[in-house]
Amino acid sequence: MNTFGEIFRLTTFGESHGKAVGGVVDGMPAGVAVDADFIQTELNRRRPGQSQLTTSRKEADKVELLSGIFEGVTTGQPIGFTVENTNQHSQDYENMRHLFRPSHADYTYTQKYGVRDHRGGGRSSAREAISRVVGGALAKLALREIGITVEAYTQQVGQITLPGTYLDYDLAESEKNDVRCPDPVVAQKMANLITQVKGEGDTIGGVIAGVVRHCPVGLGDPAFGKLHARLGAAMLGINAVKGFEYGLGFAGVSQRGSEQNDIFIPDGEGGITTRTNNSGGIQGGISNGQDIYFRVAFKPVATLLREQETVTDTGEPTLLTAKGRHDACVLPRAVPVVEAMAAMVVLDSYLLNKTIKL
Repeated sequence: MNTFGEIFRLTTFGESHGKAVGGVVDGMPAGVAVDADFIQTELNRRRPGQSQLTTSRKEADKVELLSGIFEGVTTGQPIGFTVENTNQHSQDYENMRHLFRPSHADYTYTQKYGVRDHRGGGRSSAREAISRVVGGALAKLALREIGITVEAYTQQVGQITLPGTYLDYDLAESEKNDVRCPDPVVAQKMANLITQVKGEGDTIGGVIAGVVRHCPVGLGDPAFGKLHARLGAAMLGINAVKGFEYGLGFAGVSQRGSEQNDIFIPDGEGGITTRTNNSGGIQGGISNGQDIYFRVAFKPVATLLREQETVTDTGEPTLLTAKGRHDACVLPRAVPVVEAMAAMVVLDSYLLNKTIKL
């Protein structure tokens, strides 16, 4: 399962400390203008070493597009790409060659495959997300041509929560601070907390919120291909994600149907809209034309720069103090990953819906 999507498909490859990571995008519509600078900007938002809040690993994360593009537009053929790894410190992981990091993929990978790349977690490393960001950037370029936008931002770090919803903020402000929170005052509080946690050799989690705007009615299928199920699967496939909800989500269970139902009303232009959007833009598993908004919960990073109890690969109790360069909080760098996965789901669903109608 290294391939994601049905019509718009992304296949990824590579490990954290290998020569490169990369992928192949198949099913990209022909004739889409490719803005290489935009794709690189998306990668820059995810790359390590971009601020004092993230891992200090220094990588340019320069993407090389290998195929599927001619004279600045997509040809409809597979788009291959690579991003070289240039700043690996593999020796930092030598002390955990025979140890299992608590709550990490070390143990499960060993049990499943009988072999594990201990250098930075190998394939289980969040560095694999580079390929998702490239795929998502291409999807965004295609969605741009039909007017669909995808945005995400940091809504919560630890106990510090941004009040209100995406409607209360200019989400463009998120890119003006290292946390990627649209409120500068709350962002500074979040940054202070991450700095404190990092200084203690610990980690912390939080919530990223996202919104898809101008999505047409009809995306998604009523049974096993529900749009929110596809979004949920995409988000839960991101490293460190522990939960997904859309619309009112869990907060809506305390309400009655009379409070929560989205009443249909004329839109004033000869069509139909809803008075509220508690459904989060999806009803019956199908988009209804309203904003699709959702939240993604991230756990604290499993690798701590402090002593923990663990066992060796032969089951002997021991102590581990991890070395290397790690994020104390993944949220700032995970925002573009969340956007990328949402963009690929929406484009894939759009292409599938279009194919069915033809």
